[in-house]
Amino acid sequence: MPSLNPSAEQLKRFAEQMPAGEPILMLNLLRFNDQAAYPAMSDQQPCSGKEAYARYSRTALKKVRAAGGDVENMAEARVALIAPEQEHWDEVFLVRYPSPEAFLAMLADEEYHAATLHRTAALADSRLIACSHRG
Repeated sequence: MPSLNPSAEQLKRFAEQMPAGEPILMLNLLRFNDQAAYPAMSDQQPCSGKEAYARYSRTALKKVRAAGGDVENMAEARVALIAPEQEHWDEVFLVRYPSPEAFLAMLADEEYHAATLHRTAALADSRLIACSHRG
């Protein structure tokens, strides 16, 4: 089953378990839809999943940087050496945030939230894994 957006329970667990006030890295694993899956009543122009993600990224990167974070590393996923045979990803990247609180504040931003329409339409599946930053 695809995982596209965090549930309220997942966000609560994140807020409780991540050390407050400490830098974090968010590991993003992305698999794009061939065609973006916008809601039926959407006024969005048809495009690929990758193009829809680029629409999201224009706002998201601005909001990440406003929160004091930045993209640390980004790569095209090529070959999984240790993974279930059917699992594959298109892109992998790490985003640094100054704290879990900064990440959660970004999620609450209205402009960021509106842009997540493009992210949801873009992705067939994803993973977002919170990591403690060590230097």
